[in-house]
Amino acid sequence: MADAIVRVRCLAALAVASLLSGCAEDEMADLKIYVADVKARQKVNVEPLPEIKTVSPFLFNPAELHDPFKPIEKPDEAGATSADNGIRPDLSRPREQLEDYELDTLRMVGTVKMFGTLWALVRAADGTIHRVRVGNHMGRNFGRITRISDDGVELVEIVPDAQGGWLERNATLSLTEALGEKK
Repeated sequence: MADAIVRVRCLAALAVASLLSGCAEDEMADLKIYVADVKARQKVNVEPLPEIKTVSPFLFNPAELHDPFKPIEKPDEAGATSADNGIRPDLSRPREQLEDYELDTLRMVGTVKMFGTLWALVRAADGTIHRVRVGNHMGRNFGRITRISDDGVELVEIVPDAQGGWLERNATLSLTEALGEKK
């Protein structure tokens, strides 16, 4: 049995040797021609990489910068910061319903006179009609109604200025042309 294994191994070695001897010089001729062709090609000059410029480091020092959460104080012509002008909203009074809406979303749809007082009818963005009179507030900028006429409501808003104070601004809510208009 050991003799049979030795014979099989010898035959296998003989078969491998005969297969390897089949790869003669002539079969490798195509590969040799291709390698010679590649080597004979003219070499292309590659541009050198650009020079890397060094950047000087930047040192961030936040102590020298303005705090973005504090108002910017601009000096007046006299060189001092702006003084308090006394205008400020009354934050202690209860807010009214129409102060929940931006003024541009409110529409005056008419007036009604009851017991000698002229009331304005104002439609809010949700479609609800509110009755207001002089002295009522509306809009998000603390707007107080100063005058009501048949064609509009005049009010004074209190808005913040750039120096951290408050300014008064006049605004008007005009009568809407088409009463059926939905907004």
